[in-house]
Amino acid sequence: MPAIAVPAFALAWWLACYLISRDPKRATLRWQAAALVSYALGVAAWTMAPGSDTAEILLCVPALCWAGAVVALLPLTPTERRSVDRGALALGAAFLLMIVFLPQAGRLVVLAPLVGGLTLLWRLRAQVTPRMLPAALTVMTVLCTAALGLLLFTSGGARAAIAALGLDLLVAGYLVAVAHAAETGERLRPDLRRALAAGLAVVVLAGIPAAATMFLVPAHDGVAALQFVVLAAGATPAGLGGQVRRLLDRLALADDGPLRSDRAALFLNADALLRRRQHRRLNTVGETEFLRMTRRALHDFADLNRLARSPLTDLPSVERRLAGREDQPRARARELRAVLRESVSALRPPGPFGTTDDWRYYNVLQFCCVLGINPYARRPKTDGMSREARLAADWFRRYVPEAVTKQWIREGAMIVAERLWSEVATRRQELPAGPDGAHDTQPVNG
Repeated sequence: MPAIAVPAFALAWWLACYLISRDPKRATLRWQAAALVSYALGVAAWTMAPGSDTAEILLCVPALCWAGAVVALLPLTPTERRSVDRGALALGAAFLLMIVFLPQAGRLVVLAPLVGGLTLLWRLRAQVTPRMLPAALTVMTVLCTAALGLLLFTSGGARAAIAALGLDLLVAGYLVAVAHAAETGERLRPDLRRALAAGLAVVVLAGIPAAATMFLVPAHDGVAALQFVVLAAGATPAGLGGQVRRLLDRLALADDGPLRSDRAALFLNADALLRRRQHRRLNTVGETEFLRMTRRALHDFADLNRLARSPLTDLPSVERRLAGREDQPRARARELRAVLRESVSALRPPGPFGTTDDWRYYNVLQFCCVLGINPYARRPKTDGMSREARLAADWFRRYVPEAVTKQWIREGAMIVAERLWSEVATRRQELPAGPDGAHDTQPVNG
């Protein structure tokens, strides 16, 4: 069992940490990371107590977490998303109680939420990116069903079932990372290869001694548990990478703020280079993808690290602003922020601040995106806000429902995207045509 359990535990724990490191605020990544952590704990529990109820429950929980990840992938409106997320959470809690109290054979019911989530994903597959994601996740679900069936209904195939389930979850984690990278316009492979090299190093350097210790000292649960703790301690920095490095800097360089800031900027530039799309990628994107990039950039306006990974940093206006200056991801992100601010400012009607229909797109983008004001917070922060910002926040809170605000943000992003798209279309016309001799220069119309 250690020959299977050690690499399965280490790789699952590493991939969970890696998914969290890509974007801790992303529900899809958090759900899939929870599935991998539950599987890793289940492997450890099965190694120390084969066939125990605790191990079986932990190995069934990943299907519930995976269902949450699938639901988070659904392309829904904010209103639909809120109700669906609440329903999925309540349903997941109900099924978790069921698998705890049901007998061994009945725990296969854990697959029901996953099947339901995949059904919804297939119904909305035209809006899912990448297009092959529903089919790939369906294949993984079939294999997960077979692995859980082998685990719960047979007595001699537990090892094969655990190995198959682990492989299935690793592939599913990769697919979720692909979906996240496609949605945000980031590159995945260079960053994943670097993290995978660190994960494999943990498997070799820490996994081999851990497996050998378990073989040499059998039937000692304390020793086995300690080996899994060592593996988790090694896999965590391999997956989290930059977060662990920044934490160490805060601890070791607490008394040297300028040095810590300079190192943070260098490391963030290095991380952004791994995730940033190749140069000139904007010449090949379609208008739907360009609109998604613009909406994401406006949403991430206050986060310079995320903006540094946006393909919009290759906009012609950003190139012009950087002429003759150092070309670094964070420098491009700052110029992209300035371009977005100018595009939003161009929406402002003449005259003093107002709340008429002519002002709605400017107000929602300027105050909710550029200035980062959340008028619906329980305790909105008003310190340092201008009088105009205070009036806008009060107006949103009193007269504009939150769902309407989010709809206005989407509509305003279309207008900004159309403004930026004209620059990209102009540059396409200046470049040589592709194999088909055509250039896509249609305006963004959502």
